[in-house]
Amino acid sequence: MKAELFYLTLSAVLTGVLWVPYILDRVAVGGLADAVGYPAHPKPQSAWAQRLMKAHYNAVENLAVFATLVLAAHALGVSNSVVASASMVYFWARVVHALAYTFAVPWVRTLAFTVGFFAQAAIAWQILVR
Repeated sequence: MKAELFYLTLSAVLTGVLWVPYILDRVAVGGLADAVGYPAHPKPQSAWAQRLMKAHYNAVENLAVFATLVLAAHALGVSNSVVASASMVYFWARVVHALAYTFAVPWVRTLAFTVGFFAQAAIAWQILVR
């Protein structure tokens, strides 16, 4: 498997499991019945879980762009060290972003997001200049 497809897969898996901790928090805070039902007045989740939920939404939004770029590069036969490295950087930037957002680490969250953005831009550039 090409590195960019491997890191795309890892990014999708990461995005796919980010919801688990904040749902567990929902169960812990409001109970199982509230977590699976539609309570009229749900109890607010823990602050960290609210931040993780936002990080998850951000990961979903960015996965659409990253996946499109990686799959376009793959379809066009653009597979080189820049695409592979940028894909790896993107994945680890998303890991750092989710952790920094969840644990409220200022600057690191924004830096991780920016690194991920430039990783996407590097892949896009490789496609455009091929």
